[in-house]
Amino acid sequence: MPRWIWPVLCVSLVGVGTLGWAAEAAPPAKVVLAGVVPDQATKAALLARARELYGADRVVDQLGVDHLVAPPQWLEHVQRVLTPELKKVSNGQLRVTGNTLELTGQVDSEATHQQLVSTLATQLNNPTYAVRDGLTVGGTGQAALDDVLTRRTIEFEPGNAQLTARGVAVLEELLPLLQKMQGRRFEVIGHTDDQGAREANVSLSEARARAVKDYLVSKGISAADIVTSGAGPDRPVADNQSPEGRARNRRIEFRVLA
Repeated sequence: MPRWIWPVLCVSLVGVGTLGWAAEAAPPAKVVLAGVVPDQATKAALLARARELYGADRVVDQLGVDHLVAPPQWLEHVQRVLTPELKKVSNGQLRVTGNTLELTGQVDSEATHQQLVSTLATQLNNPTYAVRDGLTVGGTGQAALDDVLTRRTIEFEPGNAQLTARGVAVLEELLPLLQKMQGRRFEVIGHTDDQGAREANVSLSEARARAVKDYLVSKGISAADIVTSGAGPDRPVADNQSPEGRARNRRIEFRVLA
């Protein structure tokens, strides 16, 4: 006879979302399904869903099977809440105990926070399920953006606002960070060295900032989330007396606003 114990799903979210019935933390980029499910069919369905979302090579199977009794249509409800949106949670966990869901962890903005909680409730669409919200809003993402731009420079063709191949490569590196910050506003600020007329440099820096915005918008970042400005030569970070210093001053800066 089946035992009257509800299954428990625990989804550990470390870096990327990791799934599981009592899922444990895994090495980065791994998705662990662990714990106990009512039968082999349920296990197979959960593994298939995880592999569909994250790729078979990233899924680690630690699921066991026992004769448990789940709430009606429990598997279908759980499958619906295993969405790509969970990738937006870091250092967290989704725990499903019978018909109670608890989501904890860190997200990058209040907009993401509200979106995730709303998505879970909408996907469940069942008043018998309760959603407990334990999410917290983490840092602004400024440090991560600064880290990329400290190591790399968004380059342009000399004297104009045409991105070089290297400049595009840096923007491609920034894209995943900006996509995770969806819903936040940020400023793209162009800077130049002090060679030539100040007015021309200010105009050039503004044009380069707009070129960066145009590229990001073409890749799916909302235009409404980006403002641009040009500081010209007015905010140097190095001495303009050397070629190396001037190269450092010719830069694009990202500033998270809200």
